Amino acid sequence: MVLNNIEKLLEKYDNGETTLQEEQQLKHYFTNETVPPHLESYKAMFTYFLVNEKEQFTKDVPLQSKRSVSFYTKWISVAAVAVLLIGFYFKSNVFQQQDDLGTYDDPKVAYNQLVQSLELISSNFNKGTEKLEYLNTYNKGVSKVGYLNEMDKTTSLIFKK
Repeated sequence: MVLNNIEKLLEKYDNGETTLQEEQQLKHYFTNETVPPHLESYKAMFTYFLVNEKEQFTKDVPLQSKRSVSFYTKWISVAAVAVLLIGFYFKSNVFQQQDDLGTYDDPKVAYNQLVQSLELISSNFNKGTEKLEYLNTYNKGVSKVGYLNEMDKTTSLIFKK
């Protein structure tokens, strides 16, 4: 009866549905009693958990004084604000100097420039697609292999046992 209860608790434990009291029961069972062979893997895990609960950190942790931490914090924050202000200043000056946005006053000149740009893009794109022409020959070969499949189907129908 106890073994059935423990197996039910283990199933709940594996599904993550146990309460803290049920987990304590499992730890107690696996540390005090002899465990059946099919539950040996759980024994190592639960004894580890029990030993881990009793572990304590006993070393002293040296802490810095509040004065040194606040002193560095103040100067780091002052330096960060200075860097931000310098960045905003230079960023605003750069945008003020650039008034030319690449616009054209004459629509014909703008149209001709656009046509030239699109022709350049098109020619480079066509060079890239020429390299893909080999894929067409590959597709033709694959379709011919498909005919072999059809032949295999018909021969299997003819020689069907």
